[in-house]
Amino acid sequence: MRKVSQVKALPEYRLALAFDDGVSGTVDLSDLVGKGVFALWCDRSAFEQVRVGPSGELVWGAQIDLCPDALYLKVTGKKPADIFPALSAEPAHA
Repeated sequence: MRKVSQVKALPEYRLALAFDDGVSGTVDLSDLVGKGVFALWCDRSAFEQVRVGPSGELVWGAQIDLCPDALYLKVTGKKPADIFPALSAEPAHA
């Protein structure tokens, strides 16, 4: 499992991320603003309160947390099977 090690809020609801394996990049979360729990981000200052949680996830208070693996996929453009090889393994036959 990857962990976010650093985060910085950028303009237009983007985040600059660094991961514990040295990968870094930017993720655009503007498509989530105003939807469900992400209505919190309609207040731009609330979005800027992002921090890294204890498991390497991104958190905004107790209201929102985002999975570091999902963010890693967005930053790298990889598919889940690329970082979780077991997902592409052939099923065992009896």
